[in-house]
Amino acid sequence: MLDTCFPRPVGDIGNPETFSFPTMRKTVRGAFPEQIVCGEALDYLPAFIEAGHQLVEEGACLITTSCGFLAPFQAMLAAELPVPVLTSSLMLVENINRNLPEGRCAGILTISGSSITPALLQSANVPPETPVGTTEGGREFTAAILGNRPDFDFGLAREDNVVAAKRLSEAHPDVAAIVLECTNMAPYAGAISHATGLPVHSIVTGVKALYAQLQGEALSAAG
Repeated sequence: MLDTCFPRPVGDIGNPETFSFPTMRKTVRGAFPEQIVCGEALDYLPAFIEAGHQLVEEGACLITTSCGFLAPFQAMLAAELPVPVLTSSLMLVENINRNLPEGRCAGILTISGSSITPALLQSANVPPETPVGTTEGGREFTAAILGNRPDFDFGLAREDNVVAAKRLSEAHPDVAAIVLECTNMAPYAGAISHATGLPVHSIVTGVKALYAQLQGEALSAAG
């Protein structure tokens, strides 16, 4: 987990009620949202590796993170930890694209379009031409999360996400699914899907699917 103080409604990766199975959390102190999204995230890699090892020692069977911009950590964390790792929802784009009709693609909704670099996309095997929409410049969401505010207006945050998603889908008719880069966007996934008519994927849907897969494999091995 990043070092945050903003509220986390149900649906957010940091709210235990988001999941129907037990979860544990470790905060990486000093890893504030703006520093990770807009700064040098790799400076914090050793601290994330340490936190991952601590979680595994406490019984974790799967490791994820609370920021989509940690996609560049995927290979390194996966190599260091003895359990499956899903650092970012951006890791889902490749498989989503593979299952879409020819000529259609996934689009990305991000908290910071100005921070989406070719290197970030490459780290998650996301095609460089992938359409990207952003809540940057909105009334509440980006400023509240990157500013790590202790309180913000969920209604305005939802509106920022819906408006940005509609702009993305309207500007790119080839977009057949939306991937929410930011883990804090997941509480608004239903509103985004309703407004755009498109399926919406997030770190939460990715973690739930991977956990179900691991449970299925465990049952098969036991049987």
